[in-house]
Amino acid sequence: MLGPLVYKQNRVVETQKRVQASHEPIYYRLPRGKLYVRSYYVAFGVAMAGTVYGAFSLIRGKTN
Repeated sequence: MLGPLVYKQNRVVETQKRVQASHEPIYYRLPRGKLYVRSYYVAFGVAMAGTVYGAFSLIRGKTN
């Protein structure tokens, strides 16, 4: 019942060869590296935009 989970093929050597043979930056070498880095950049950009908006709102003050 647990055979497919327990007896999986070891792919460490294949992954190591792929990572060491690549000339990309280290954070892009693994299969989903670009997805992780780009999603981090998007989240960071949204957070920075919110921070800048909040700072300008505080500086400008209420206008009612």
